[in-house]
Amino acid sequence: MGLVSPQKAVLCSPPNEFYLESGRILGPIQVVYETYGTLSPDRDNVVLVCHALSGDAHAAGYHSPNDPKPGWWDPMIGPGRPIDTDRYFVICSNVLGSCRGTTGPASTNPRTGRPFGMAFPVVTVRDMVRVQAMLLDHLGIPQVLCVIGGSMGGMQALEWAVRFPDRVRSIVPISTTGASSPLSIGFNKIGRRAIMSDPNWRGGNYYGHEPPRDGLAVARMIGHITFLSDASMRKKFDRRLSGREGIFAFSAQYDVERYLHYNGYKFAERFDANSYLYLTKALDIFDLGDGFPGGMDEAMAQIRCPVRFITFTGDWLYPPLDTEIMEQSLRRQGKRVEHLRIESDYGHDAFLVEYPLYTHHVAEFLDTVLSEVRSGGG
Repeated sequence: MGLVSPQKAVLCSPPNEFYLESGRILGPIQVVYETYGTLSPDRDNVVLVCHALSGDAHAAGYHSPNDPKPGWWDPMIGPGRPIDTDRYFVICSNVLGSCRGTTGPASTNPRTGRPFGMAFPVVTVRDMVRVQAMLLDHLGIPQVLCVIGGSMGGMQALEWAVRFPDRVRSIVPISTTGASSPLSIGFNKIGRRAIMSDPNWRGGNYYGHEPPRDGLAVARMIGHITFLSDASMRKKFDRRLSGREGIFAFSAQYDVERYLHYNGYKFAERFDANSYLYLTKALDIFDLGDGFPGGMDEAMAQIRCPVRFITFTGDWLYPPLDTEIMEQSLRRQGKRVEHLRIESDYGHDAFLVEYPLYTHHVAEFLDTVLSEVRSGGG
């Protein structure tokens, strides 16, 4: 994609504030987003890319020639790539509650002139999607060809199809679930407890002070383990030990320990601890069937567009079984659904690493949907 620039939109300014699912009110809301490619004259080529927990709007390209790395999904987006910007107009926005430009707990509370901290309201995946819909309204885009994303991004794709069935032509939820499991809720709880136990957390009012780096780093270490698998960790690290003192000294570290320590503290340099609290809470709350008397089946009944699920066999955080429940519900109702189970022992993060295993499936699906739309069949 070369060089790209983030853009900003301010939505829900008073007196038209945003009513959250919790009943709280928020506004104005700043949304940071990026776009790639060209919008077609008929506005029928829009692909909305939704990011995972620690992602952001910078999905592809570079912000400057000195950037060490491109956007988080760069192998997927660009000319000739699976989400081909010669054909599609791609939008990726940072979610509500994040710390990467969109309004979140680190943002200034207009009522106090200070960062929100824990005064920020709890947000849900549904809230995030409703803000995205407002962004598309702001951009004059009535419908999207496809909503695609992995993990929390997949949850957003599902919410789009359930809550805005008239605006979505297709979805590709990857490595995701229809409702967070007790296992994932438990790991998130431990991560939040690590942050809140850091003396520097100060009840969430640490802005202007030393942030809770240790707590956030530990939370990320815990989370990172869930992104891998036992097989991939054995392959990557085995039981290799580094350090001259040997195994009977705490100064020595196994390679896996060094890896987690490095990634945990690296993450703490770029992410806000309070946002981590809020976003993991949003993951825990997520239940696609919530609010429907018939639960998941009734939620699935709202979907009118083709669905292509992609899962990876080594993912134990959101295992393929979670997707099979949604797939079977859609099949019982005669919906158009496919579920591609990709053999991989990498773990949950395979969708961010093992691109050759699934990119052609994404490209083929988008091509089919666009052809159907343009022939009048979509």
